[in-house]
Amino acid sequence: MGKQSIAIIGGGSAALIFACELDTSKYDVTIYERNKGLGRKFLVAGKGGFNLTHASEIKEMKSKYIASAPIFNSLDEFTNQDFIDWLKKEGIETYAGSSKRIFPVKPIKPIQVLKAFEDKLTANKVVIKYNHTWQGFAEEGLKFDTPEGETIIKADKVVFALGGASWKITGSDGSWLSHFEEKGIKTIPFSPSNCGVEVKWKEKFANQNEGLPLKGISISCGDLSKKGDVIITKKGLEGSAVYALSPAIRKELDEFGDAKIFIDLKPTTSIESLLRKMHSSKKKNSWSEHLIWQLKLSKPMFDLIKRSCDKEEFMDSHFLAKHIKNLPIKVLELEEIDKAISTVGGIPLDAITDNFELKELPNHYVIGEMLDWDAPTGGYLLQGCMSMGKKLAKEL
Repeated sequence: MGKQSIAIIGGGSAALIFACELDTSKYDVTIYERNKGLGRKFLVAGKGGFNLTHASEIKEMKSKYIASAPIFNSLDEFTNQDFIDWLKKEGIETYAGSSKRIFPVKPIKPIQVLKAFEDKLTANKVVIKYNHTWQGFAEEGLKFDTPEGETIIKADKVVFALGGASWKITGSDGSWLSHFEEKGIKTIPFSPSNCGVEVKWKEKFANQNEGLPLKGISISCGDLSKKGDVIITKKGLEGSAVYALSPAIRKELDEFGDAKIFIDLKPTTSIESLLRKMHSSKKKNSWSEHLIWQLKLSKPMFDLIKRSCDKEEFMDSHFLAKHIKNLPIKVLELEEIDKAISTVGGIPLDAITDNFELKELPNHYVIGEMLDWDAPTGGYLLQGCMSMGKKLAKEL
């Protein structure tokens, strides 16, 4: 009896490790990639600081995911430490940064990490077909647009790893959603995650502070809170501290039409300490100068405080202390989807079995960002994709 064939649609992170780990003594494996190279989003993400995974204990890591059994089980079976060990075996040494994010040691670049995967694919005798864009299901297989025209591909098993709907430049545009809908498979519209927010700044504040950071703050929304830095933009806020609140902000937007975030501009200073400093003898001429001096307020911090309360409130030290510790900002919407680091939506997790097989379409599997799950930046997203790919390779 001959080997079965496996067609992998998409060449991103989940597809890479899946193809690397498949037993090619049992299967003939082909990756069909729409671009001229593999791992486009993998490489683009690396430009902003290449977080491979996170150094927390796996139990703590899992608490950061919004997912269900198939993904949680895969994280247990291929943990962050397992991934670090896997990379080391392929010649990629790593280290943990101060924030527990795992990076390749310098001077290893993202392209070198990708090359390690590609070398593993070659050793595993995986065939790669570039410039093959999936165009949907056909009666006898899968339709592809190729340089030679439309082609029908047949395979015994199909693994979809087409990514989400952010960063269209990498080919991750979510256009595949309609193909599954046409097949009668349940889908969820895409929404942005790990992204900035849009707020309605006063024009003068936006003009004077665009591009400036709010450093060492804490932001909360609902049950989520995050310490870190953000950047003031013309339309709102960007940065890791606000990205992490995406699930809570999205929930409030869906329920109420807008959302409230609360900024603690001095998370390491108590209200009592702020009051003591404000009530200390003045060394500066004006109340504004006194506040800036005593509370060590940056220009954007001071401007945000002053332009978010009226004159009477601004002169009231008791109001001001509470305001600095819990400054409310109304969020109008999340940043547009193509600027988001990741997305939620796609194929719902209840549409797949515990080994990622579509319940309505036997021998067809879905892994990676195509599925409806969420996780913060900092290595969590990539770890999730790697764990899913590794688990499925083990199952088949």
